[in-house]
Amino acid sequence: MRNKMSLLFIGAMLFVCVGAEPAADKQALLDFLHKMNHSSLLNWNKKSSVCKKWNRVTCNTEKSRVISLQLQSLGLNGSIPVNTLSRLSALENLSLAFNKFSGPLPLDFSVWKNLTVVDFSNNSFNGSIPLSVSNLTHLTSLILANNTLSGEIPDINVPSLKDLHLENNNLSGFVPKSLQRFPSLVFSGNNVTYVNVFPANVHKKRKKTKGLKEKALLGIIIGGCVLGILIIAAFLIVCCYEKRGEDGEVIKSQKNKEVFSEKKESSESLERNKIVFFEGCNLVFDLEDLLRASAEVLGKGTFGTVYKAALEEATTVAVKRLKEVTVGKREFEQQMEMVGKIRHENVDALRAYYYSKEEKLMVYDFYEQGSVSAMLHGKRGVERIPLDWESRLKIAIGVARGIAHIHGEQLIHGNIKASNIFLNSKGYGCISDIGLATMITSPISPRAAGYLAPEVTETRKSTPASDVYSFGVLLLELLTGKSPLHGGEEVVHLVRWVNSVVREEWTSEVFDLVLLRYPNIEEEMVEMLQIGMACVVRLHDERPKMDEVVRLVEEIRKVNSGNRTSTESRSECSTPTPHIVDVN
Repeated sequence: MRNKMSLLFIGAMLFVCVGAEPAADKQALLDFLHKMNHSSLLNWNKKSSVCKKWNRVTCNTEKSRVISLQLQSLGLNGSIPVNTLSRLSALENLSLAFNKFSGPLPLDFSVWKNLTVVDFSNNSFNGSIPLSVSNLTHLTSLILANNTLSGEIPDINVPSLKDLHLENNNLSGFVPKSLQRFPSLVFSGNNVTYVNVFPANVHKKRKKTKGLKEKALLGIIIGGCVLGILIIAAFLIVCCYEKRGEDGEVIKSQKNKEVFSEKKESSESLERNKIVFFEGCNLVFDLEDLLRASAEVLGKGTFGTVYKAALEEATTVAVKRLKEVTVGKREFEQQMEMVGKIRHENVDALRAYYYSKEEKLMVYDFYEQGSVSAMLHGKRGVERIPLDWESRLKIAIGVARGIAHIHGEQLIHGNIKASNIFLNSKGYGCISDIGLATMITSPISPRAAGYLAPEVTETRKSTPASDVYSFGVLLLELLTGKSPLHGGEEVVHLVRWVNSVVREEWTSEVFDLVLLRYPNIEEEMVEMLQIGMACVVRLHDERPKMDEVVRLVEEIRKVNSGNRTSTESRSECSTPTPHIVDVN
């Protein structure tokens, strides 16, 4: 009998442990919700399970405490109700970003001793940053950008802190020494300065000034000799460069018309240099044809210069001449073969490539109508036909499908921008310039910077999540008609501008005036705006996956099923197997 009672007791305890709900945390969240103007997107219900049913809430593995709260972009406004969220003492991740919160930040951060990520960005929080933030000993990310915080920055001496963003507030004074390890960019948009650190032992340095004249004279003599050598070396380099130009190896240029090279290579060099086509393509030319072709510059981008090369027999191709390739021949060829295998109607097919020590070329189809960037931002004259809403929607759908296919092939694009997007034969977006981000370490150009996710600008490493961010910027560009970085003397970041306008409930001010002439599309534009804003959230793990983005964009308008076929290929090259054409 005693054994049976023990078993019943143990079973009851197991039932209680397994089925237990974090009752205190649940009530804290309900109290918070009842005191806020909340969005219908929250499905919090007293009768349902907080750990199993509530969205935007994550519990620990034991289902005993709430550890993550993701309340970004819900339209929440007003001050944070006191004695609500502060009761979630096991919280590790807290995001209130992209809402309309006002008032001061929570005063007692020390309650959340387990917090690792705090994101209160893009609200209207005011007042000072509480000194209690420094009690968060596990904090790795503190994001308070784009608020109206004021006062001095506290001494947040937390060694675990790796990610800090205080941009665009009203902070003043000096940057504490504990935070001077972060770049000045994270403090931009404030009236703050770095603390100057002066040598402590000034008097000792003054005593060492004796005999300085002799040392200074010797330094001047040595410096003069070095300067003379440098001038002579520079003169010799210039002379050699001009001589190379006379031999024809240097590219000639006249009125945007260029020729790759006129200097013939030796037979031994040509033996090593082979052009690679992909089997099934109907393009026929060799390296000499390509090098002699008249090449018009189409644009200069992050990874190199693109030319329109007019070959014989009315064949015109786009040739990308790469710069600053950091990988060797073997890795380059492997990457090209991976890219060359991709055949999808929304991915610009790689037709051929060429590798030598001096030159790396990629050959694509030439699109007569130009890039989406040219269509959006080109000269607005009488002859220019503006992109209507239907065209922009098809561009978004096509590019989303193309990126999702690239991710399905275990590749990352890394350079998604409007100048790399063209229209296929059906008018859908077609993405180009694939697979170069991992091979090239060119400096980030100002034009490309506006598309890059925050983590990419810091680490220079692209991920599928950073591709999603870049696609979100593209959606905002299609909706607003504005470049990712625009403005005159004061450059405006498109993502920040859109967030600020939407936060002020001036959503209609976001859209391109060209689009406002078309009737009955407001709801569709707002839906695309919401998708774009979800893609450009700061934390990468909060962005949707590309497959989900495709579904959301396609649902904006149910297009004809015949136009949605993703397997039909625009490409003439149906077989992806590469073959080598020797130029000898």
